[in-house]
Amino acid sequence: MENQKLFISVIIPVYNGEKYLAEAIENVKNQDYQPLEIIVIDDGSTDKTGEVAAEFKDNIRYIYQENSGPSAARNRGIKMAKGDVIAFLDVDDLWSDDKLQLQTNYLVENPLIDIVQGLIQQMNLSQLTSAEKPTFEPVYKPYNYINLGSAIYRKSVFEKIGYFDETLNYAEDVDWFVRAWENGIPKLLIDQVMLFYRKHQKNMTGGKNLVELGFIKIYKKRLDRIRKKELSPTNFLLDMPINEYIGNPP
Repeated sequence: MENQKLFISVIIPVYNGEKYLAEAIENVKNQDYQPLEIIVIDDGSTDKTGEVAAEFKDNIRYIYQENSGPSAARNRGIKMAKGDVIAFLDVDDLWSDDKLQLQTNYLVENPLIDIVQGLIQQMNLSQLTSAEKPTFEPVYKPYNYINLGSAIYRKSVFEKIGYFDETLNYAEDVDWFVRAWENGIPKLLIDQVMLFYRKHQKNMTGGKNLVELGFIKIYKKRLDRIRKKELSPTNFLLDMPINEYIGNPP
């Protein structure tokens, strides 16, 4: 098939994710898509993440670095990637079985599109389980919002608008998507669940308010770009408000 010519690099950033890493890697392998590489960036884990990764040494590229945050981990993965297309999977989330095949088809059929996004199904940790393996239950209806794992990206997009801002501890994905909107990066949405976003007590963003998550800082960065005249009205997707571009949370 024609879309098989698109090489996909899947980047899995992980910090102390021994409980989820094997399942995440198997989830990518079960996509049954080639050509594909899996890059695991271990951001300074102190648990048995490295031991779990070693069990998949023939299937992944594993890199350990000092703890530098998710932006730095993702950026390192992008720079290492050999693929034409980049996909991200957080270690505690999962994809639908046909995500890569479906989304890559859209990239092939729409050469002017740089991002193909799908819907998100939020899954909350079941409070009733005592099993060693966590179980999750769906909440809310599937929705469209910013989550890097719900989309795939042409690698060239990162050359156009840059990498993730490593000064941001949280919401670096929001900042990146705002910059994509500002620069008119064309995006297509598939009305189908592509990501199972699994929430639990150890999620990095759990319980934090908008200030803690850095949304004020992100908005200031946008104002600074406007003041520096890095942006002009012709840069924007004028027929698409920002909330339509990035979506709305449930």
